[in-house]
Amino acid sequence: MKLEVHLEDVSGKKTRVVELQREAKRFQIAIDGQPIQADAIEISTNTISVIIDGQSFVIHVTPSLDGKLKLQCGPHEFSADIVDPRVWHGRKQGALEAEGRQQIVAPMPGKVIRLLVAAGDTVETGQGLIVVEAMKMQNEIKSPKSGILERFLTKEGQTVNAGDILAWVE
Repeated sequence: MKLEVHLEDVSGKKTRVVELQREAKRFQIAIDGQPIQADAIEISTNTISVIIDGQSFVIHVTPSLDGKLKLQCGPHEFSADIVDPRVWHGRKQGALEAEGRQQIVAPMPGKVIRLLVAAGDTVETGQGLIVVEAMKMQNEIKSPKSGILERFLTKEGQTVNAGDILAWVE
């Protein structure tokens, strides 16, 4: 099975196409068509250790609202779109957007570092609302829908638990 993984950095600029081909218990990996020596293992849920040409990387994987994966490796963040050639894609539909009043919840325990918008501001689907720091990594929490940020239930510097309601988008 051959998969293509399209990576984009946070600026949205396409950076790499990674091809994965499973062979027994290992993967043959090519980046932009060039084969590389690499080894990968899942060390915990949603955390992968990768060794590329003798250099070690720890990658944290988080699903995002747009169906892509958010990958964090040290200070670098990428969005990954996995393309499986065995799947028929048909006609592309617009991105699904949440409907009605939506609560924004903390995905993990941490500390609110920044509020990126103010109550009453108009926001778009996928726009960053809040930055929460957890285990020295900053995570931007995005809006699930277009609308108006009704109110924040948190403030900068506040500690939050996983599942705490941080804001409402109408």
